[in-house]
Amino acid sequence: MPQNDSEDARGIYLIECFRARLVRYIQAVPVLDHLTWLGRDIREQVVSKAQNQGEQDAARLLLDRIVRGPREPGWFEAFVRALKDSHCTQAAAYLSEGRPTPSLEATWDYYEQLLIVLYPELIAKIDPKETAPLCRREEICSDEDVNVISNVTDQHGNQQGSRELLNRIIKKQDWFSKFLTVLRTMGQNSLADYLTGSNNDENAESSGARPTVEGADDSSSVADIKMQHHELGSHDVKCENNLAESSFAGSNATSDLDTSSPELYCSADIESLEISDSADEQEETTASRASPVPQITLRNYQMEVAKPALEGKNIIICLPTGSGKTRVAVYITREHLCKRREEGRLAKAIVLVNKVPLVEQHYRREFYPFLKDHYQVTKISGDSQLKNSFHKVVQEHDVVICTAQILENSLIQAAEDEEEGVQLSDFSLIIIDECHHTQKDAVYNNIMIRYIKKKMQNKRNSKMEKAQVPLPQILGLTASPGVGGAKNIKKSEEHILRICANMDAFKIMTVQENAEQLRKQVKDPYKEVKISDEKKKNPFGDKLKEIMGKIEEYSKLYPTSDHGSQSYEQWVIQTDKTAAKEGKRKEHVCAEHLRKYNDALQINDTIRMTDSLIHLRKFYEEEKKRKILLNEGSEHVAPLNIEETDRFLIDLFYDNEKELTAIAKNPKYENENLYALRSSLLEEFTRNGQARGIIFTKTRQSAVALNQWISDNEKFTEVGIRSSYLIGAGHNSDFKPMTQNEQKQIIHKFSTGELNLLVATSVAEEGLDIKECNVVIRYGLVTNEIAMVQARGRARADDSSYVLVAPSSSGAIERDSVNVYKEEMMHKAIAKVQKMDRATYIDKIEEFQAQTIMEKKVKAKKAIHKVYQSNPSLVTFHCKKCSKQACCGTDIQVIATAHHVNTTPKFKTLYSKGPNKTLQEKFADYQINGDIICKECGKTWGTTMVHKGIEVPCLQISKFVVKYDDKKMTKDTYNKWSELPIKFPSFTYSLPDSDEDDD
Repeated sequence: MPQNDSEDARGIYLIECFRARLVRYIQAVPVLDHLTWLGRDIREQVVSKAQNQGEQDAARLLLDRIVRGPREPGWFEAFVRALKDSHCTQAAAYLSEGRPTPSLEATWDYYEQLLIVLYPELIAKIDPKETAPLCRREEICSDEDVNVISNVTDQHGNQQGSRELLNRIIKKQDWFSKFLTVLRTMGQNSLADYLTGSNNDENAESSGARPTVEGADDSSSVADIKMQHHELGSHDVKCENNLAESSFAGSNATSDLDTSSPELYCSADIESLEISDSADEQEETTASRASPVPQITLRNYQMEVAKPALEGKNIIICLPTGSGKTRVAVYITREHLCKRREEGRLAKAIVLVNKVPLVEQHYRREFYPFLKDHYQVTKISGDSQLKNSFHKVVQEHDVVICTAQILENSLIQAAEDEEEGVQLSDFSLIIIDECHHTQKDAVYNNIMIRYIKKKMQNKRNSKMEKAQVPLPQILGLTASPGVGGAKNIKKSEEHILRICANMDAFKIMTVQENAEQLRKQVKDPYKEVKISDEKKKNPFGDKLKEIMGKIEEYSKLYPTSDHGSQSYEQWVIQTDKTAAKEGKRKEHVCAEHLRKYNDALQINDTIRMTDSLIHLRKFYEEEKKRKILLNEGSEHVAPLNIEETDRFLIDLFYDNEKELTAIAKNPKYENENLYALRSSLLEEFTRNGQARGIIFTKTRQSAVALNQWISDNEKFTEVGIRSSYLIGAGHNSDFKPMTQNEQKQIIHKFSTGELNLLVATSVAEEGLDIKECNVVIRYGLVTNEIAMVQARGRARADDSSYVLVAPSSSGAIERDSVNVYKEEMMHKAIAKVQKMDRATYIDKIEEFQAQTIMEKKVKAKKAIHKVYQSNPSLVTFHCKKCSKQACCGTDIQVIATAHHVNTTPKFKTLYSKGPNKTLQEKFADYQINGDIICKECGKTWGTTMVHKGIEVPCLQISKFVVKYDDKKMTKDTYNKWSELPIKFPSFTYSLPDSDEDDD
């Protein structure tokens, strides 16, 4: 049997064998936070099951879906880790090495039954809000447990809160003795004695002694409790005994196992499994069964760039995509931790990434497999509840992998409260992935500015013979630092020096002595440029321009740029903002529609005419729906609130829709770029039946549309193309994002060969661990030299090709040539910096560091002057379309430092709820639920979201005009809340009174 099949079967076997126990001890929803490989549909089903039918039904469903599959490699280890990270430690114990013996298990059951019998006395005497934090200190409650217990207590009273507390603590290992400690800490000695029937309970659990019960009535005798516990646990004891008695000697029957019957499954033989009641034997079998830790052997070129870091110096490692930068970082981490431990010094590393999917990727593929034997490795990202106890996670682990923003937030927290958050001195090594982003106001740079300030302070302290703060070693990783917009070698050199200064790098490392070995490892693809022929006729585009001309004439808006161009888009955006600020509704609405037509022109130039038409239809269908929604409850069928401008624009589109549809169906007017793309794909996949490829395109919409075009084309199916789109997870676009789990599933299918072509936005350019490709096509997309290097690095399979498809008039060919020149400048600039005199290099670095610190101070002072004394009462928010006042600043509260909500009863009367279009689970503690739209004009104001059981309206600032109660500033528009110079208070559960009864 192949080893991976054996491990897969072993994991399923253990789940089925201990299913009854797992169902009792798993809290399914928190576990989902850590199972990123599960699909969104499964997650939604489990969450729904938990909300409607309870935790045990949710746990059953979760286990069913895991057993049924599909599962990815390493799923079982990830599942066990998820149980531990979500504090389901009792459940994790059954799936880990050294699982509980039948006798210990019987003791646990006895304590649970004892607790149930004594429930009335316990829930009457304990204060859940006082008890929960103490249980957290004893590690039988998580942060999330404490929050839920507090919320339940607030909403349903102390007794229900106590039940919630007791139900949660029994899912944690060693809960009984720790709970007794909590009771005694609270001065509840009588309760502790009542629970144990003894005044000396300290060794009750460790010795396995059964406590006696005093005060229980005749119907609750110890014998009855033992009988109840026996009935509850009999199946699991039987399973474990079967498991212990099996010889598991090389069975080949795994594929015939019937997972539908736990009894049959428990009696099956699985290779290399055995359990013993003896502690010594358990330790011995645990060591023999432990998954092996692979050895790290670096290639010569990898060791060459790693050498200064192994000596403890701060460096930037610059290696191309596919050359093993991360593996070098793992090696450096292992050596660093080992050496510092031997020296008795702090040994703790943190790995910072700039994209959430990279957290899981670095953890699962790199750091955990190679470090798990001697070091505690964990991962945290924005969708993990562990971020709320980040300082504790740092204390308990040797290696932490997280998004940079989580560390930044914790550093800010520590600055406000020394007992909270973390300090840079809590780490001995910081690894910054994709460190070319350490510039300007990027989060990487904010972290490093703190580092540089501490370093400067240490220098001053050294001169004054004062104590110095220990600082971590810094390791940066990048495939291309770029040239930062430089147009000559001198400016390129300055850009490289600035990145080195921002990273406080002793040196930027590239391969020199072993360059030939690197070239053999990472081969440059063959480059091809395909210039598509210009269309002789474009009646579809001409019709769109004609409609735009009518709108411009109607609104008296006259552009200074050609329709369909980037400059036209900038003009119409500025016109829209100006009209909104000045309260010119007609001009604002027309500008909004002109932008949609300009988008349609750009889509027509990139994809199909039908895609352009679908874009416009969707927009106008939404417009009509919103107008109809405003008149719900009216006896009139027609939407009465449509004003003259809205009616003109809607009628204009539908008057021309038929003609646009007819043109779109005519193949002779189809986009010439698609023909060039088709020939590239057919050529590659016909030549190589095992080919893999990526098409990079500019927008999410074009990625989805191109994928649909490929799916609709039978020729592509005939040559074996199996495609999917891969787009970003952020909500900074009108187009529906792809969740991180969906991204991960697509990448997994691509790596296994289930898919062989990805149509992707820039999300796939850097960082993500995507299988090497035979062909990479940039479809009319040319940005900067960094993106070019990153995308080209995806084509690293043998005989691979890198293709640029673009029309001659787009300017893409010229921009690509400029990027090639910039890449050459970058390599020359790096070489010049490497050869620079050491004293000169240090002077330059320190000069740039001082300059960065000064710029930061000046910016901070400006920000202080800009903030209106943090007074929200100085602003009001007005609908961008109809200028109606929606609310004032004092109505706004903030959830999780990001979501601005208004829960006042008055605001509720001003909006209608739109259709629940994209019910989508985002994080464990909130979900997006639908649109909120202005009752006056139908403008979308934001979304409703459910936050910890409460539905609240979440506002998008881009939908409002902000008016100031000040003579200097009157009105303005913003794209992000962070741009508004006002600080709003955090959201609290003390909501204003509502006229409606609670459900």
